[in-house]
Amino acid sequence: MKILIRLPNWLGDVVMSTAFIGAVRQLYPDAEIDVIIKKELGSIASLIPGINQTYLFSKKEHKGLQGAYRFGRSLRANKYDIFFNLPHSLSSNVLAWATSAKKRMGFNKEGGFFLMTNTYSKPRDLHRVDEYICLLEHFTGKEVHDRRVNMISSAGKLPNNKTIVINFNSEASSRRMPVDKGRSIVSHLVDNFTDHRFAVVGSPREAAYVGELLAGLNNSRIENLSGKTSITELAELMAGSTAVLSTDSGPAHLANALGIPTVALFGAGNEANTAPYNKDNLAIVRYGQLNCEPCVRNKCRLYGIPKCMQLLDENKIIKALSLQINNA
Repeated sequence: MKILIRLPNWLGDVVMSTAFIGAVRQLYPDAEIDVIIKKELGSIASLIPGINQTYLFSKKEHKGLQGAYRFGRSLRANKYDIFFNLPHSLSSNVLAWATSAKKRMGFNKEGGFFLMTNTYSKPRDLHRVDEYICLLEHFTGKEVHDRRVNMISSAGKLPNNKTIVINFNSEASSRRMPVDKGRSIVSHLVDNFTDHRFAVVGSPREAAYVGELLAGLNNSRIENLSGKTSITELAELMAGSTAVLSTDSGPAHLANALGIPTVALFGAGNEANTAPYNKDNLAIVRYGQLNCEPCVRNKCRLYGIPKCMQLLDENKIIKALSLQINNA
């Protein structure tokens, strides 16, 4: 049995899809499981258990529907038995169709009805992990009981180096920590966790934001690593850390999948659908007193700067982080 899975396009979604990969491995223990992943996220595949081979797909190199078709066609010689499509976009459905896999599974969206052999209605109000696994359950007719996101760092679980990793970034401004609030939280962390160091992370394009946030916080225990770590290096950093404090973003999911105590700060976004999935070693902090919470907008139209983030209680964050560290 040869199975090909088209993984989602965002870091957090890829992490959440590891539960789906694990479920496929449970139901098809002897199968060869290969994946297609966005090229920019390609290095993360080495952290996902249960994968045989990885194909890197770039929209820049394979432009438009024709590019997706040519990429899929290049995989025909592998003669896949099953193709699972998680992104449910038109281009990913075209790619799936082009592989000529015997069975092609996906949600009934973006042309899926015509391009896939089996399509199912996208469930509502489910966590993203359960949404993906629902696709597998519909196809196989079997219930998946063991659901857990799981990733492994290249170095394995490292000794605790008394570092708290901080990520205040997000692709959506409604989920990104306002600069002044982030500065206040970091200042409180430094004052309360006197025996810890702090590593503030982010992608290269987030480096300017992190630099602004840390301006004036001249403390030798704070290290700005924004733009200085690859995904695998970030995983290794987290694997040796005491805990991770993060906004609703990919790094929060990565830390949770690595089994690191994680405190996730929510503004926009519904934690019932997109919070880190593993409940152990996890705390969710939300203000929760605004009528607009939670929303799913990428920009805050009411206040400009997301008030739901601006009003988070530093003491509540400190308490949640302390409990996670002490219970680890």
